[in-house]
Amino acid sequence: MSITTAITVIGNLTDDPQVRFTQSGTSVASVTIASTERVYDRSSGEWKDGETTFIRGTVWKNNGAENLTDSLEKGSRVIAHGKLKQRSYKDRDGIDRTVIEMEIDELGASLKYATAKTTKIRRSAQAANETWQTAGV
Repeated sequence: MSITTAITVIGNLTDDPQVRFTQSGTSVASVTIASTERVYDRSSGEWKDGETTFIRGTVWKNNGAENLTDSLEKGSRVIAHGKLKQRSYKDRDGIDRTVIEMEIDELGASLKYATAKTTKIRRSAQAANETWQTAGV
C-alpha cells in the first residue's frame, strides 16, 4: 500500500526559480518557499508574524519548470501543491543526510495581493502525448 503525503503551501519565493537540465535534457526547476504563520495576539489585539517554515521544492518539465523563470521571481507570493518526498544523500564530508522536499505538481502566483495575466503555451501534439505516456513513471 502506498501513502502519498499531498500538501499545499502558500508563501513567498526566497529567490528566483533556478532551472537546470538533467543529463537526458529534462528541465527541472528548484524553488524555496517561505511560509509564515500569522498569529493573533490577544493582548495587543493585532495579528503578528509567527514562525517561518522554509520548504524546498522541485518542479519538473511536464509541470511547467521552464515557465517559472518567465512568470515568478524572488518575493513572489505563490501557491504550491504537491507531494512530500524524502531524499537521502552524502554531503561533502561523506556524512549521510536526509531531507524532506516537495515535489511540486502545480505552482502559480497567488492573486491575494497581486494581479496576473496568463499566456497559454502552445504544445505540440507529440509533447502532449508524451505526458500521457510517461505519467506516473
